[in-house]
Amino acid sequence: MDIKEYFSETRAEVDAHLDRLLPAEGEAPSIIHRAMRHSVFAGGKRVRPVLVLASGESVHGDRDCLLHLGAAIEMMHTYSLIHDDLPALDNDDLRRGLPTCHKVFGEAIAILAGDALMTRCYQLLAELPGVGDGSRVRIVRELAYATGTVDGMIGGQVADLESEGKPFDAETLEYIHHSKTGALLRACVRSGALAAGAADRELEALDRYGGAIGLVFQIVDDILDVTATSQALGKTAGKDVKAGKATYPALYGIEASRRKARELVEAALEEIRGFDEGADALRALARYFLQRTA
Repeated sequence: MDIKEYFSETRAEVDAHLDRLLPAEGEAPSIIHRAMRHSVFAGGKRVRPVLVLASGESVHGDRDCLLHLGAAIEMMHTYSLIHDDLPALDNDDLRRGLPTCHKVFGEAIAILAGDALMTRCYQLLAELPGVGDGSRVRIVRELAYATGTVDGMIGGQVADLESEGKPFDAETLEYIHHSKTGALLRACVRSGALAAGAADRELEALDRYGGAIGLVFQIVDDILDVTATSQALGKTAGKDVKAGKATYPALYGIEASRRKARELVEAALEEIRGFDEGADALRALARYFLQRTA
């Protein structure tokens, strides 16, 4: 499978859904809707919607339903980026190569734009087409847990903040990475499978796949912060080192970090070895996450 072509086609479909599902720029109060759209359409590969789609298609789910779900989760992800870039957190001026939301619209509107994207996500999950109420509730629970304080994104962000500039151990590093980034990526895989009506056996395998590739994604992110340029990343490179953050290269070195990522990809691929060709996108994604350069 040509993973670049898959990304390109899926991104175009996801962007069309996002454009339709977000309030129009001119809808009052227009400033908040312009701020939301500024960050949602600032670029990005749409990794999370692509994971939703690839997971659902591995068990032959409905593409339109999965695109709706992926677009909703991309809004949740974008909310986290807007807030993460704020001066009180990472204080970044660039995101995806463009000025961050608070640099364009001010901190107050940026905070509210993030809040609005999160609430819009939950509204869209409740309206997920072609899915029974029981599955909708399970998907809402997945996303709430993955972005919450216990083993979820916010908990990971707190641990990340508290570890800055301090000695850290492997347990702390694992918690931050599994929670801050990995939890939402894993939830994308699980939610796509749930929306597609995956059997318990399939869901369990996809859950393990999602846990592995979620960690791969963050390990490679850590490596790229050290090795890539700001232009390539679309955000400020070297910030993790400067802030003294808990990262894989800081604890293990770059080569050992790369070796760990390769081992995790092999484990992820083994989990879906028994799936048919519907899982080819998941297989290609695992390899892409390992080899990506931005």
